[in-house]
Amino acid sequence: MTDAAPETRTLVLLRHAKAEQGSDAADDADRPLSGRGDADAAAAGAWLAHQGLLPDVVICSTARRARQTWHGVAMGMTGSPPEGGPSGPRPTVRYEPGAYDAHPEELLALVRTVDPAARTALLIAHNPGISLLSALLDPEGADEEGLRTAELVVHRGPLGWAELGRAGAPITARHTARD
Repeated sequence: MTDAAPETRTLVLLRHAKAEQGSDAADDADRPLSGRGDADAAAAGAWLAHQGLLPDVVICSTARRARQTWHGVAMGMTGSPPEGGPSGPRPTVRYEPGAYDAHPEELLALVRTVDPAARTALLIAHNPGISLLSALLDPEGADEEGLRTAELVVHRGPLGWAELGRAGAPITARHTARD
């Protein structure tokens, strides 16, 4: 009898979709998505559904644009799935104030708290932290310019959430709604 193969964990990183330009830095967390941002968030959700990447857990910044991005992604995942499209239980959604303006280590600390039973987690956050987290998880596969708005980067690896660290989850896919 052989040992079972380790279970793969999938971490999907998503930079929030395009937001309206704000005139006052104090209101940054309250900026809403633009019309393009709404469309791109829904497209990101449709891509996730098409790829079978429905999250068990969502960790989302509390900034308005991030929450609206999650809403658009959720609608895109369930709106009009492809024939015989994916369906399943709704994910656990955690709105985390610590994901706003976070350093990559702080975002990684949030990911490490994901329920060990979860196989797929989605993290919606902001630059530069989300891009730097992707580079930390896969230094060789990261894009120097970082994630663009509404860009999805899929990291996969055999480590449990609590063990996830530097170079522990290579990038296996990426998607940007618009060029």
